[in-house]
Amino acid sequence: MLLNRESAGKRWKTRPDGPAKVTGSLSYLTDLSVPGMLHGKVLRSLYPHARIMAISIDEALKAPGVAAVLTHRDVPGLNGFGIVTPDQPVFCSEVVRYTGDAIAAIAAETVEQALYALSLIQVDYEPLPVVTDPEKALLEDAPQLHPGGNMLHRTDYSRGEPEQAFEDCAYVTEGIYYTPRQMHAYMETEGGLFVPEESGRLTVYAATQHGFKDRMQLSRILAMPEEQIRIVSSPIGGSFGGKDELNVQPYGALLALATGKPVKIHNSRRESVTAGLKRHPMKLTMKTGMDRDGKLLAHEVKIVADTGAYSTLGGPVLNFATEHSIGPYRIPHVSVKGVSVFTNNGVSGEFRGFGGNQSIFALESQLDRLAAAAGMDPWVLRRINLRERDDPGPLGQTVLPSEGPEQVWRSVAASPIWLRKEQMDRGEIKTPPSPWLKRGVGAAMTMHGSGLGYGIPDPGGGRLGLSADGKLEAAFSFEEFGQGITATLEIMLTEMLGCHRDDLRIVIGDTDRTPHNGSSTASRSTTVAYMALKDLVPRISEILCRIASLAAGLPASELQTGPGGVWHKVAAGGYKKRDKKTASPLITYAELAAAAGEAIQLEADFHFPVTPDPVVGGHYLYTATAAAVEVEVNLLTGAVSVLDQYHAVAAGPVVNPMGYVGQIEGGSVMAQGFALFEDVCFSEGVPRTMNFDTYLIPGICDISPGFHIDAIQELPQDDPYGPRGIGEVGSVVLAPAITAAVHHAVGISIGKLPISREELSGILPDLLAEKVGTP
Repeated sequence: MLLNRESAGKRWKTRPDGPAKVTGSLSYLTDLSVPGMLHGKVLRSLYPHARIMAISIDEALKAPGVAAVLTHRDVPGLNGFGIVTPDQPVFCSEVVRYTGDAIAAIAAETVEQALYALSLIQVDYEPLPVVTDPEKALLEDAPQLHPGGNMLHRTDYSRGEPEQAFEDCAYVTEGIYYTPRQMHAYMETEGGLFVPEESGRLTVYAATQHGFKDRMQLSRILAMPEEQIRIVSSPIGGSFGGKDELNVQPYGALLALATGKPVKIHNSRRESVTAGLKRHPMKLTMKTGMDRDGKLLAHEVKIVADTGAYSTLGGPVLNFATEHSIGPYRIPHVSVKGVSVFTNNGVSGEFRGFGGNQSIFALESQLDRLAAAAGMDPWVLRRINLRERDDPGPLGQTVLPSEGPEQVWRSVAASPIWLRKEQMDRGEIKTPPSPWLKRGVGAAMTMHGSGLGYGIPDPGGGRLGLSADGKLEAAFSFEEFGQGITATLEIMLTEMLGCHRDDLRIVIGDTDRTPHNGSSTASRSTTVAYMALKDLVPRISEILCRIASLAAGLPASELQTGPGGVWHKVAAGGYKKRDKKTASPLITYAELAAAAGEAIQLEADFHFPVTPDPVVGGHYLYTATAAAVEVEVNLLTGAVSVLDQYHAVAAGPVVNPMGYVGQIEGGSVMAQGFALFEDVCFSEGVPRTMNFDTYLIPGICDISPGFHIDAIQELPQDDPYGPRGIGEVGSVVLAPAITAAVHHAVGISIGKLPISREELSGILPDLLAEKVGTP
């Protein structure tokens, strides 16, 4: 199914949260306020690495409007957080390890009073040696940032005999690839409202992608039972992984409990940039070889990831990068070694694509270089080595059989953009008349893992029932942060139950009102929702029809759910053959609720599908994706413009066409920034990028005029898992497709992102000399 911006909009008119968002009437969590609330601010380190000699809060306590000043001494429980390893201090007591480290927090009557009081806190530092290079951090004489050293995590995967296999290769290519430290750049910075209840409970209204994990972490910090903490985590103004980890929650919670008053915290952009997570910068060294027929024989990879000052999810990110550095290809001899290293360069963590973007850029670029060395078509090289339907996964693990890689390969091979490349190569399309404008076409592909992977708890499920007021109520522990999960749930429910959207109540992002069925991460939500509803809808339909049968005196087999209630089937087509404007249900949902006498609730509970093989982090479900792009390179300025994009995505049935296009396009814009603009710069551990005035993200003028998606909906007949999430796949292959197109245009192989304008503009004199002759 071919989709673009216009066709998707025609398929689905209005998403549930659309009108409120476009009119500005929607209240995000950082918009909330209550009478008498205080405002919180956090004092953060000025040094990337230093010993704390003394902290004095005396003057701050005397400042006007100040209700509380907290330090490490005021943390009743664990003074640390982190989803996997809680090694990031809530408040530093002895050492700071990056310029965003928290030292104290203040609650005051106004934001201005809180900021003034922060300036009165005196901290005596003893600067320590700064660690900025992850490779030097592994040397024996490097300053040690943590008691266990500077290495967070290692990966090591191998099969076959790579060293011997390289000797049998006709072509061998070696390359080093560097990827940037990218910012999530969400519009709504971190923040929320923290309300101590009269019952002794704490209600937290703050953005997160995993409310139950936040609750667990806050329970440890506050020394409170989890059940005493309620997390409301939706709606959110953007996350992309950056709000998956705790950010302001420990400080707002501690201040609220210390003062007994509601406390609001909302980071400024500068505070967000200083303290927030970034994408892991990586250095990937690859050596790849093939025989004369284009068959890959050997592949060697070394990954060095800069995880920054603390662990967060640096280990799983490296696992994912390791897995995706092999890709959807048959390579008999493989060696991948990865290391994630602590430095003083901020904190790297969760980010859309989760380490896949970095390794896929390197791998796809490596294949293009190998094809060029052999004089082969790069897309043909991929097809020669593409995995087959029943092949094992990248790490040799059992995976769900899939024809997706071949499907997306064929789609791109037949796409208008790739056909233009062939016309360019034959000289049938003229290049722009100006000698400093060059056009080229490139493509890349991968298969991207869904879910958290083997060895990681990944609960799934959901709740569906009939509420006492006659609403079909679906509850999931997902969050809505712009990805459109509420629209997807609404569409699934209306199609499965035959009901109207007004019959539904969808509850998400509230630990008091939803079951624990995992996070809104790892492209898992759509699959979890489908699997849960496939179980729950027949069960609730049976119950509702049975209640209606007793009330109406008709066999339950002759009844079915529909708009407004349960209907009597007529002829073969059921109630659909009636005039819905005049027909009425046999019994309404409100009447069914009254007949039942109490709310009906059914739950589904399962684990996200996982490979049976003990390969830590290895995935079982994959989404195949490929992209072709056309670019124009301006050699006067070095600017690269993306003119046209074609994405092929094999993710199963399209549930929400408008959301589908929005996710792929949004991911591609983020990938465009990754490839062309974005990099958070550090100097000796101090960030030099503090706001969007010095950090370029793609604007509306950078978006390609052409944008098309081939949504491949066919799944193998025995695939029981339904549609896959596509929140990440739009972002993972565009960067190598862009660099391949740049190479096609000007002959330069790009090994470092973002693409250097200086490097591209530097070749103009040579090109002009070739055109007009050397004087």
